Amino acid sequence: MLKGKKQIMKARVTVSLKIDVLDPQGKAILNALNNLTFNNVRSVRQGKIFDIILNENDIKAAKEQLEAICEKLLVNTVIENYHIEFLS
Repeated sequence: MLKGKKQIMKARVTVSLKIDVLDPQGKAILNALNNLTFNNVRSVRQGKIFDIILNENDIKAAKEQLEAICEKLLVNTVIENYHIEFLS
């Protein structure tokens, strides 16, 4: 790797509703599944996944940047949780 050149890091951010928050979309999906005779499905919780590519060499700096992105834009921290996973 050339000195000063940034490495590409891939990360996945998974956003889900907090457990005590009602999930009307999950309930609608559950009802649709039951109507389609998938009667063994007991519960559905919906969420969001973001795959993000960063130009960064330092995993700690990348995680800090992703946390800031989540807190400022991707996640409503009042009702949602998030998890960051590095893919490479």
